[in-house]
Amino acid sequence: MTHAARLRQLLQGPRMLVAPGAYDAISALTIQQAGFELAYMTGSGTAASLGFPDLGLITMTEMVENAARIARTVDIPLIADADTGYGNELNVTRTVREYESRNVAGLHIEDQVAPKRCGHLDGKEIVSREEFVTKIRAAVQARRSPDFLIIARTDSRAVAGLDEAVARARAALAAGADMAFVEAAQSLEEVAAIPRLVNGPCLLNLVAGGKTPSVGFDEAQDMGYRLTILPGLLFRNAIATFDRVLGEVKANRRMGSIPGADNVKGGFQRFGMDEWNAIRDQAAASMASQRP
Repeated sequence: MTHAARLRQLLQGPRMLVAPGAYDAISALTIQQAGFELAYMTGSGTAASLGFPDLGLITMTEMVENAARIARTVDIPLIADADTGYGNELNVTRTVREYESRNVAGLHIEDQVAPKRCGHLDGKEIVSREEFVTKIRAAVQARRSPDFLIIARTDSRAVAGLDEAVARARAALAAGADMAFVEAAQSLEEVAAIPRLVNGPCLLNLVAGGKTPSVGFDEAQDMGYRLTILPGLLFRNAIATFDRVLGEVKANRRMGSIPGADNVKGGFQRFGMDEWNAIRDQAAASMASQRP
């Protein structure tokens, strides 16, 4: 079963799905090992991993390459940020084909003007509703498998109000999108209203310190959401941990212990060392059997 088909299967279940944000292969594998059923490639985390803020500075190629590394590493479906689709409907077509060919299970495309900004920053600009719907329609037509998930993200709440955001989400679903993503709702009342007003499958984006108030997963499910993503969960906690550990090392002038790291071998085993060693041992045994 492909990752896209597995994602479709999961979406048919009764529970809302939760996808923590991966920014590289290490974070993606820890998501899988923690027992989550899918992962989300965060655009802001990808930008940060390359040393940039989330201001539309990352290219389609850089995003696709990161998605490919993550999808290759894990055995769970990956949904990826695809920003604005990196241009017009022609660029959107290529974007969908590039992501899909890397075994990514789905992506979202938004209606910001390029270069875009993080959805929880001020100063966003959006394209017309007609241009947005045209790009979503192009994305739907570009996929080679009907299982590949197309998520339509609108950032219009901050620019044109909730009514316009809902109208765009509904129009995108009518154009063939599989799920709507109304970014940066600004109150609990709005968060609760969006699935009802959109009247279709909806994604919730939870960003600590962002414009959308935090809600529990069970509460979000009761509101009608089918998927919640947690883009900054790991990379922002990782940065905080880096700051703390490095501060302690600098202050104490010695390396401290690493929690849960009993030995070097155990760390490598989390990333498949035993499987790779088995391949080497099998090759060695084959060579030995061929000797006279």
